[in-house]
Amino acid sequence: MSLPDVEAFERAGLLAWPGIDIDWDGHWVRRAANGYTKRANSLQCFAADDGAGCAARLDAAVAWFIARGVPPVVRTTPLESAGLTAELDRRNWQSIDLSHLYAMPLAARPEADPEAEVTPLLDGQFLAAQQALQGHDQRTMDRMAALLAAMAVPAAGVVVYRQGVPVAAGLAAIADGIVLTGNVITSAAHRRQGLGAAMMRTIHAWAHGAGARIAALNVQADNPAGKALYQSLGYTHQYDYSYRIPKEA
Repeated sequence: MSLPDVEAFERAGLLAWPGIDIDWDGHWVRRAANGYTKRANSLQCFAADDGAGCAARLDAAVAWFIARGVPPVVRTTPLESAGLTAELDRRNWQSIDLSHLYAMPLAARPEADPEAEVTPLLDGQFLAAQQALQGHDQRTMDRMAALLAAMAVPAAGVVVYRQGVPVAAGLAAIADGIVLTGNVITSAAHRRQGLGAAMMRTIHAWAHGAGARIAALNVQADNPAGKALYQSLGYTHQYDYSYRIPKEA
């Protein structure tokens, strides 16, 4: 099975992780979500040929983010126009958080972990597991819940338990036949025990049953353990992306 192109993955990601406040300017999209994650609070260009008037449009985007109380961020992918890239370079915006998109076919439905629970995104046990494992304070959890409530595609939370204790969690959303996984976390005390793989297999089982035939996720370039896990499951590197922020930020 062939994998989609960059635009298909990015369009699916836009649906799966949409932001709360969304505004289009040609093929540039601004997203804001009270500051929860850079992806949901960033400007992104979806067309390499949409580079007209970049200086004024970037100024407008910066003002738009400031008006919503979030710092200006640009998500830079292979789809970005050369004009926007040049304007960011001219302003000396720095690149941070180099990351990869990994993907794989879901040709068959795997076995879910017997101690895993698949829940709605706003289910109390999923949110409690995320808070405990991620170490989020209540303000961050409120922001996370607001973003999850904005998702309009099929989505679920997954929690893996051992002896009744949540030891791994993640979430998944399906857009255009692609399941995208995020918020993956394993208890520090239970790492290197195959729990991340167990959780991913559970997500794949749920997604395959819901009609997804491609799986994708984002992983930071400086996360060798995460990359090794995903590669062991069959994921392969598709392309890189990063974020750009004003140098003084």
